[in-house]
Amino acid sequence: PQTWAIIAARTLTDPVWFFITDWFAIYLVSKGINPEQGLLAFWIPFVAADLGNFFGGGLSSWLINRGWPVIKARKAVIVFGGLGMTLLIPTIFTSGLLSLAALFAVSTFAYASFSTMALVLPSDLYSSKSVATVSGMSGTGAGVGTIISTYLIGYVSDHYSFEPILITASLIPFVGMILVLALIRPRTVIV
Repeated sequence: PQTWAIIAARTLTDPVWFFITDWFAIYLVSKGINPEQGLLAFWIPFVAADLGNFFGGGLSSWLINRGWPVIKARKAVIVFGGLGMTLLIPTIFTSGLLSLAALFAVSTFAYASFSTMALVLPSDLYSSKSVATVSGMSGTGAGVGTIISTYLIGYVSDHYSFEPILITASLIPFVGMILVLALIRPRTVIV
């Protein structure tokens, strides 16, 4: 079950990151923001993601140094990430450039924090002989999820709008968070 949780965490979060990296500029145009104006804020979610990587690892380490068990500290960051990614939903209701950039920034910050924990969980849960295998399986899940979602995003955005995509991109990582919380139990390292 722990392996499936790690695979689900990556499979259900990485496609959201690639949606943002590949479609954010197109989404801004769909909201009526011209590309020249969009360039003023386009970089903000990406810098936020960089900061989120440091925050996720730093918060987890800070909690561990305060006496939290490792898995509990990792899960706390995952909860922050899963909840923070739901802030893509309010983007449906705004068309202001700075509001959109801020909501996407919080979401990418949360994604990067979650992702950092998803990447480190195999080394927390498995012996050194198994870490690469579990990491590879989660990376495969992330790749397959990204390929499928890229096709679906193109289809849905062409035939409908970005609204169902943003709702899905907010809720799917939340499901990943629930699976991590439910399936990963603190115990000794698995061989």
